Amino acid sequence: MNEFVVTTMLIVALFALLGSGVWIGLTLAGVAWIGMELFSSRPAGDAMALTIWGSASSWTLTALPLFVWMGEILFRTKLSESMFRGLAPWVNFLPGRLLHTNILGSTIFAAVSGSSAATCATVGKMSIPELSRRGYPPEKIVGSLGGASTLGLLIPPSIIMIVYGVAAEVSIAKLFVAGVIPGLLLAALFSGSLMVWALLNPDRVPKADADMTLREKLAEARHLIPVVLLIGGVIGAIYTGVATATEAAAVGVVGALILSGAQGSLNWATFRDALLGATRLYCMIALILAGAAFLTLAMGYIGLPRHLAEWVGGLGLSPGMLLVALAIFYIVLGCFLDGISMIVLTMGVILPTVQAAGIDLIWFGVFVVIVVEMAQITPPVGFNLFVLQGMTQRQITWIARACLPYFLLMVVAVLVLYWFPGLVTWLPGKM
Repeated sequence: MNEFVVTTMLIVALFALLGSGVWIGLTLAGVAWIGMELFSSRPAGDAMALTIWGSASSWTLTALPLFVWMGEILFRTKLSESMFRGLAPWVNFLPGRLLHTNILGSTIFAAVSGSSAATCATVGKMSIPELSRRGYPPEKIVGSLGGASTLGLLIPPSIIMIVYGVAAEVSIAKLFVAGVIPGLLLAALFSGSLMVWALLNPDRVPKADADMTLREKLAEARHLIPVVLLIGGVIGAIYTGVATATEAAAVGVVGALILSGAQGSLNWATFRDALLGATRLYCMIALILAGAAFLTLAMGYIGLPRHLAEWVGGLGLSPGMLLVALAIFYIVLGCFLDGISMIVLTMGVILPTVQAAGIDLIWFGVFVVIVVEMAQITPPVGFNLFVLQGMTQRQITWIARACLPYFLLMVVAVLVLYWFPGLVTWLPGKM
């Protein structure tokens, strides 16, 4: 049967199942089953059992639930209050003033969370009420938070980087290190845009708080010390080669427990809630990964990845045009699927084409993560938009408009990384 017809049938089946409310992981497995039963001679039952067991028993994936658990522990501590108290005195002199706490707070929490939704919710609970009370424009509060919280996917440890590393069979430690400079670049672009806006609209920026002496600022900054030490311990262990990503994740969980205990917020209720929250989130991710692994196998038996790679290769696209096409593809796909589903659903098809084009897989991993970040703030299925809607009760369309400038800044970041790939590959090359 013609590959186009097969692909069309499977895509229709995919969206029909998704539209009927079937869980994403089960949908992926169901489409794979349909594909193997109709278009392959291989029995689907044993193939599904072997593939799902293999995907679920990967040692590399152990880092994923540990980092999720670490983020859940910190989500339920007094970290957010401490971060605001520690950051606020140092940004009062910048154009835009306390709006920068959204950027800096998200950057710091991204380094201990690994999830953009957790970063958005945690920093938002801290900053939205405080900045609203002080009279900052609502669209700037929400937009800067929505944009900056996507850094939870890029700055290590990143859940989605672990998923990509497993799918692409590349070093997760190198992926983590590769995300550091691009993450800081994005944070700088976000803060820079706030400064430009504040200089052009000085009447919309509330007056600065009373000046604090250096001694008072340093006294407030002490609240940042625990989280900075935790970040340094996790990333430092990976970068120096002392620990693998999985071992560093275990260090992060122990550190988070110690931190929450020292803050006095660790009790049976918070421990249980963090453990159950991490279990629920990881089970969802694991089901998606299992379904996607089976779908990848089914696509291999049907032959779609090979035919698609041959078709794309026959177009004669340069590496640059291939990346433009993939960026558009992922942004459109992000309107319907979450980031993890996008990665695991497409890697089996996309990676052969990317490798044939001579694109470095570490660099491509960072590229994909940034493009998936864009999808986090694009309707209708932008996870950060849902989180912000829950906290502000605003319409999704209003929130999406507020986040649009940050979407465009991510496009700028992708262009910069394409022109200067060393910003991604330099640090991993030192490992």
